[in-house]
Amino acid sequence: MKTILFVSVLFVSITATSQDFYDRSTVQTVEIFFGFSDWDAQLDALANSTEGYLLADSVRVNGAVFDSVGVKYKGNSSYNANNQKNPLHIKLDYIQTANDYQGYTDFKLQNGYQDPSMIREVLSYAILEQYMDCPKANFANVYINGQLRGLYSNAEDINKKFNGDHYYSAEGSFFKCNPVGGAGPGGMGNPDLNFIGTDSTLYYSRYELQSDFGWGDLVDMIDVLNNNFTNIESILDVDRALWMLAFNNVLVNLDSYSGAFRQNYYLYFDTNDRFVPTVWDLNMSFGGFPGGTGSGQLMNPAQLDPMSNSSSLNHPLIVKMLGNPMYKRMYLAHLRTIVQEIFASGDYLNTANQLRTTIDASVQADAFKFFTYSQFQNSLTSNITLPGPGGGMTQYGIQNLMAARVAYFNSNANYLLAAPTVNSVSVSNPTPVYGETITINATCSGENSVQLGYRLNHISRFNRIQMYDDGLHNDGIAGDHIYGVDVPLNGSMLEYYVYAENGNAGLFSPQRAEHEYYTLVISAPAAQIGQVLINEILASNTMFGEDEYGQSNDWIELYNTTSGTLDVSGLYLSDDLSVITKYQIPSGTFINGNSVIVIWADQDSTTQYGLHTNFKLNSGGESVYLSDGSNFYDVLDYGLQTTDISFARCPDGQTFAFAVPTFNALNNCYLSLEESTHDALLYPVPTSGNVFLKSSEELDIEVVDLTGRIIYTVTKKNPIEELPSSRWNPGYYRVILNFKDGNSISKAIIIE
Repeated sequence: MKTILFVSVLFVSITATSQDFYDRSTVQTVEIFFGFSDWDAQLDALANSTEGYLLADSVRVNGAVFDSVGVKYKGNSSYNANNQKNPLHIKLDYIQTANDYQGYTDFKLQNGYQDPSMIREVLSYAILEQYMDCPKANFANVYINGQLRGLYSNAEDINKKFNGDHYYSAEGSFFKCNPVGGAGPGGMGNPDLNFIGTDSTLYYSRYELQSDFGWGDLVDMIDVLNNNFTNIESILDVDRALWMLAFNNVLVNLDSYSGAFRQNYYLYFDTNDRFVPTVWDLNMSFGGFPGGTGSGQLMNPAQLDPMSNSSSLNHPLIVKMLGNPMYKRMYLAHLRTIVQEIFASGDYLNTANQLRTTIDASVQADAFKFFTYSQFQNSLTSNITLPGPGGGMTQYGIQNLMAARVAYFNSNANYLLAAPTVNSVSVSNPTPVYGETITINATCSGENSVQLGYRLNHISRFNRIQMYDDGLHNDGIAGDHIYGVDVPLNGSMLEYYVYAENGNAGLFSPQRAEHEYYTLVISAPAAQIGQVLINEILASNTMFGEDEYGQSNDWIELYNTTSGTLDVSGLYLSDDLSVITKYQIPSGTFINGNSVIVIWADQDSTTQYGLHTNFKLNSGGESVYLSDGSNFYDVLDYGLQTTDISFARCPDGQTFAFAVPTFNALNNCYLSLEESTHDALLYPVPTSGNVFLKSSEELDIEVVDLTGRIIYTVTKKNPIEELPSSRWNPGYYRVILNFKDGNSISKAIIIE
């Protein structure tokens, strides 16, 4: 039974500040208020039954108050009904969907279980973020009903916002790779990526679906990994998988795919149609996980071999990756980079000591911490015995472990394999223009093969192509170790890296590639007045286009009236004549000749990527201005708008009319029913039965659901055509009528 320690707390109102919620130099304040005293018993009951949320009356985050917030206990081994301090999941938008703090709706609070240093999770993420996308993390003091429950590590939730921020979409197939109901050493429920058949139900207990769909994508990837590995790059981001495995190994992070339970990672199917892995739950890194590698043998964490589990029956990702000679060389290159940059240099100790200083007072004030303040002070250099069966396990001092780890690597045969050197990387023209072809050169030594990885769009995957030292590719003399390759520049910027290898080892330049890369800015002629116009707006959107977060927001389309690519960077959009510089189009924004771009009018200009204005469109009517800050390029005045009917130039660049939206495409100029002179009548609307179309004209019919998917097509054969809408799910649909003269009209129907 729990004993509750009552502490008298003088409660002071905290003013909300603009500090970054994940600033590692500050400790956040999270205050939870329940309207009942048995909140702990209720949270325990939920944790042991439905794992659902308990509704808090309110939560204050650094003074900002949120109503009706979901709170629950989380974790497997770190949660215990007898704990005074359990890990928490806070969901600000549990009831009030508009709730967020600095854009964050969910955050995970870890209780410091089995971590006398209190910094394992935050320090690990601070290291990992230098090599792959990962959650942000820092610390928070947590109060419940006015009582300080202690210091927690505070990690960003991996959710739609995270995927949108890092992988540029939020609606792809998305899996939390943890066994439903918790992990175990038996293996039957572990998310190990072993192929167990084409029936997706075989995987339900091993992986948790976080999206509305995706089992087919996951099974396809697992099938390719195990049975068709030569095609793995078509469906898995191999480089990020290699960084994940290298990170897990160096930091002895075995509560992960690299350990006995093969868990604690996410998979997201991105805009490039391949799964991207994301590491999470790092509170037991630095040798803190007692489950080992799953190999069945005793292990000294300081001597975890880089090739650990490379012949395991339960780790196909490791087996396949390290069984491929090039991927093995790439993996070892990433591993060496982490060891040399972070640990051999001692860089991590600067971060560790800064974190310890930040939380020192909070650790002292934490009455429910699992270790003494003295153990916290000594946790970098002293091993600490944890309570447990058989006298307990040893929690390694972080500095002790990593010093021994560096010494081990410096005697490991695979680690010591001699890699090539990339002496220089250069481009034939550092100030290229759009459409130009340039040469990239790399001067190397100790190599026998060199590749260039490049992309012309930041959200695209890197293409890896061979570079040549044959004297035929602007590379100098054959055999002089100067490599060359030509790249046509059909984008706004070139992002690239070089990878060199010999028969033993490989090296990236820059060494953190593909997470870091060289950048070459490409120029194009700046758009002049008359060359770019506002071509289409949709001021009330529910189904025509989704942004990278899966939201159907309003949008503005710009049109390049010329045949050449134009740079619209620095131009302004506004809906306020008194502030025409309201939103500036970011650097590197090009429009190809006779083409369009879409800018989201969603008042969300703080997003990391994509084009999002800091204002929304008014469906009741207003004006939109395109300018250079002094001169107007275009002005659109519009009146009352109809949901899912755009106001568009028909044809492109000409006169405005109401139309069926053509998201991110040239305008088709389909008139809405209200603007059409065609003979057509749909009835009854709304209905729970069938809908009828009455028309004397010949036409083809398409019915589109809210996702934009065509669910029904038919060619009208009778004066009155019956549409089988009674078979469709209740909801909102668009009926598009395509007439023989090339015009189309659209009408909304509601099925009850």
